[in-house]
Amino acid sequence: MDAIDRKILARLQADSRASLQEIGAAVGLSASPCWGRIKKLEEGGVIEGYTVRLNPQALGLSDTVLVQVTLDSHSDNTLEKFGEVLATIPEVVEAHLVSGDYDYLLRIVVKDTRDYERLLREKLYKIRGIRHSRSSFVLRTLKKADLPLGAS
Repeated sequence: MDAIDRKILARLQADSRASLQEIGAAVGLSASPCWGRIKKLEEGGVIEGYTVRLNPQALGLSDTVLVQVTLDSHSDNTLEKFGEVLATIPEVVEAHLVSGDYDYLLRIVVKDTRDYERLLREKLYKIRGIRHSRSSFVLRTLKKADLPLGAS
């Protein structure tokens, strides 16, 4: 991957709906070689897909909760089952297996505190194997950025 590929990726991160002509102009290529590079980046797994960023507040999902979860067991089966259950809960938008004092860090989006309480009662508290959880409501997001694409 060279500097032009990184510029293409930066342009796509900023606006994945940009035309090939717009991307090419931004990186100094015509549409055809720009398309070839994008295809190679897709085939190489660098570009995983194209999505739309949605505004959670506009969709009525005003609260983000970060939940630290500790499991009773760390067996492969327990970790696999936990991951399978999390995959069925739409409000869990990210789940990370982490090192440190707890096992998982979850990012959950909900309407409000009552909606979070419902989620706890109906879904999270019913997951077998959770020893402890700690919830923190996000008060304000200070930074949310695209991946850094500086030269490596």
